Amino acid sequence: MFWQALTAMRDLRRLHEIASILVRYGFGDMVRRMGLSNVLERAGTALHWNEATDFAHMTPPERVRRALEEMGPTFVKLGQVLATRVDLLEPEWTAEFGKLQDSAPPAPWAAVHQQLTEDLGAPPEEIFAAFDPEPLAAASIAQVHRARLEDGGEVVVKVRRPGIRPILEADLRWLARLAELAETERAEWRVLHPREMVRQFGQSLRNELDFAGECRNAERIAENFTGYTDQDSPPVVPGEEKPDADGAHPIIVIPRVYWQWTGERVCVQEFIGGISGRRLQAVDQAGLDRKMLARRGANAVLKMIVEDGVFHADPHPGNVFYLPGNRIAFIDFGMVGRLEEERRDQLIRLLLGLVRNDARSVVDVMLEWTSDGVANEQDLLLEVQSFIDRYHGVPLKQLRLSAMLSDLVAIPRQHHLVLPNDLSLLIKAFVTLEGLGRELDPGFDMANQVLPLLERAMHARYSPATLLRRGRRAAGDIFSLLAGLPQDISRLLRAVRRGRLEVHIDVTHLRRVGDQLDNAANRLVIGIVVAALIVGSSIVMTVSGGPTLLGLPVFGLLGFLGAVAGSLWLLLSILRSGRGR
Repeated sequence: MFWQALTAMRDLRRLHEIASILVRYGFGDMVRRMGLSNVLERAGTALHWNEATDFAHMTPPERVRRALEEMGPTFVKLGQVLATRVDLLEPEWTAEFGKLQDSAPPAPWAAVHQQLTEDLGAPPEEIFAAFDPEPLAAASIAQVHRARLEDGGEVVVKVRRPGIRPILEADLRWLARLAELAETERAEWRVLHPREMVRQFGQSLRNELDFAGECRNAERIAENFTGYTDQDSPPVVPGEEKPDADGAHPIIVIPRVYWQWTGERVCVQEFIGGISGRRLQAVDQAGLDRKMLARRGANAVLKMIVEDGVFHADPHPGNVFYLPGNRIAFIDFGMVGRLEEERRDQLIRLLLGLVRNDARSVVDVMLEWTSDGVANEQDLLLEVQSFIDRYHGVPLKQLRLSAMLSDLVAIPRQHHLVLPNDLSLLIKAFVTLEGLGRELDPGFDMANQVLPLLERAMHARYSPATLLRRGRRAAGDIFSLLAGLPQDISRLLRAVRRGRLEVHIDVTHLRRVGDQLDNAANRLVIGIVVAALIVGSSIVMTVSGGPTLLGLPVFGLLGFLGAVAGSLWLLLSILRSGRGR
């Protein structure tokens, strides 16, 4: 039942590729325990078990990272997500997964050209005045080409790799069943909620395949920066950049989207001709102010997180460009994090609790973030207090906020608490942003940048206008509840009169106890049947007449064989349950 979908022809070839890579990197035991080897052998495909020694000198994290790279885009993305889960994995694992690079050779131009013609409605050389078939960059999911419009405007055309979706869907099916097996068979993995993690990962990956959704993210962030200004902005040479709607040159630039040619598999955006964040020497040659760029970039991302609740989750140097006038452009909004108002309030409380040496506020936020309870809340409180004392009094210039947050969220891991997925993207954004800022300015002080923003957000949270808005919302909720109360009471009384009132109590541990009782009852029945077969067959052996085999009654032999088979099943069942515990 578990492997039924995996043995289908559409997944079998991909399954063989994955199993072969795992064996080659020394994970053959995992392949056997998952049953992959049996499935592939029945399908007539063989695995080369002798290749496992080639990578024996590598550490386990390095072998896993290399295996993920070879298994393709789904697993590279999975590794990049796991690199942010400092609440689940040890530092050596997250550091190794952080080395995963999403790059790939360009797709064949003939396949790309055919797909572009389908999506654009005409060949690209007819749509654009010029189109470069040589990509600017190529990744595992997409590649980017440069083109020029009829009016002379420069654009980039992002194309999804042809045939990538079936591969990703096959991988996600495999991961979903693997998570189901892990959650069912391994009690220590159940607390990590692997099925929910795979579901969220699959949803994120499918969203990344939709380039129209990526462009909607870009436009929403661009709208949030409308009118965004900086008082110490130097003048921009007229004509170098386009002004925004208010006639002023925007400090933060988001590429314009050309919706007439944008869809699920292709998007066309304005070309940003600035200096890539990786070319720091060119920044100096252009006369740009590194300190100002670092400060503006940090303020922009922190505004997205704390004020807007929609932020660029991967602001690494390749996604950032520096423009004349010390302005900054962000590109590639495939990975976007979202924080609801409640989550932003929790984040502000947590960060202020760290600054104000208030361990109780930090623990309260942590417990609000986790879905499972903690065994000993007092121990958690003591650990958080010790953590705060370790950083208390450290000068802000010496404080690395990203490292501080990473150390903080590692504390719940020791108490078997799992943080929400959106927080892992938040931590990833903080770590990437602080690294980018220190590359520009070695003296960059992230904590100094975030504190004024937190204070403003805290004041805004308790401003009269905000309290009035919350009061109106709460009053509306109460009014709706009171308005529906008579109808709810009427339904309840009607159900009582008809004898149809039901009370459902769902206790997870009781369900597991029920499963154990079912297994015990099955073993008991098999044991009784085996005993009956032994007794009955012994009686048959003493009765003369009837068919014989080797001088023994056939029916007696069949009964003993059935008893042996039942005993073997019973023994294996007991052994499996022991390994599960």
